[in-house]
Amino acid sequence: MNSVSSPWWSPDRHQDRRPFLLARGRIKAAIRAWFEEQGFVEVETACLQVSPGNETHLHAFETALVGTDLARRPLYLHTSPEFAMKKLLAAGEERIFTFAPCFRNRERGALHSPEFTMLEWYRTNVPYEQVMADAADLLALACKLTGQRLVSWRGATCLPNGEAERVTVAEAFGRYAGIDLLSTIGVRAPHTPNHSSRGEGASTGGEAARDFLDRDLLGHLAEGAGITAREGDSWSDIYARVLAALIEPRLGLGRPSLLIEYPAHEAALARPKPADPRVAERFELYCCGVELANGFGELTDPAVQRANLEAQMRERRTIYGERYPIDEDFIAALAHMPPSSGCALGFDRLVMLATGASQIDQVLWTPLPDGAK
Repeated sequence: MNSVSSPWWSPDRHQDRRPFLLARGRIKAAIRAWFEEQGFVEVETACLQVSPGNETHLHAFETALVGTDLARRPLYLHTSPEFAMKKLLAAGEERIFTFAPCFRNRERGALHSPEFTMLEWYRTNVPYEQVMADAADLLALACKLTGQRLVSWRGATCLPNGEAERVTVAEAFGRYAGIDLLSTIGVRAPHTPNHSSRGEGASTGGEAARDFLDRDLLGHLAEGAGITAREGDSWSDIYARVLAALIEPRLGLGRPSLLIEYPAHEAALARPKPADPRVAERFELYCCGVELANGFGELTDPAVQRANLEAQMRERRTIYGERYPIDEDFIAALAHMPPSSGCALGFDRLVMLATGASQIDQVLWTPLPDGAK
């Protein structure tokens, strides 16, 4: 039987995948021990939530809770355990981690599965540079366990034990695309009307003072870098296209990269940087051009957080014709949440890179059938 066309449960194909799966278990055990040695508590978060998350381009699985009276209440499978974990911080937990099953629609490929495992952790009262260091340490730990001294994926290579490069998003746009990104982001006081025909993202009550985006200027600069700015594209659309085409493929080559200080407009759950509110305390860890982790210095202002999430959902309705509810319990918990930093790491991707697997289905014990695209 051809192992490529056979189902994942066929003995021949399973034997091909089994070394990756056994390594997955060893990596998970080592990571658990790493967190426990530092005083973390492992938690388990519910998958069913009133809101799956409020990022514009994340697509959730919707279901319904049927009560004993047969009344139906819409619920969602979470796209991340983030809201639930932050509620635990508000409850008094100080160092927590979880291996959470997560669910995202419209995602399937070598690096994506609709159901996947998120390793997420939080520390209270530490700068977000600490969780940056955590993420880099976990990459090194996983590769040390498997003996993977040189990570390779689709022709790119990276020494996982190398000291991670830190580069700001603005520096990366200048270095790899020749774009002065910060020149397209303005700052004005909240409640100030937006009078520019080129601007977007007008401020609303409680929203942070960092949301004037010059879409036309970014479009012009992107065109100069060879990226087409289509009619109807927003600032975020153009930004994302440049990031995906010109920036991300160059990150994590030779050594891991920490891409830091994201535009605040692209970091709705992160604290604005005190010295420059145009950017936020958000980072991503890359290895071989693959994004592994996404972390924040956490935003804890309930009014600003609500405004940011509402803005994301307005944009979602404009693009996709739908929106997800705001988790009011999460907003209420923020008032009790201490200063914190957290990170979400794609555990399956980490296992892929640490074992030399070429696609995510190789490291999932029971992947979706091949025909479920």
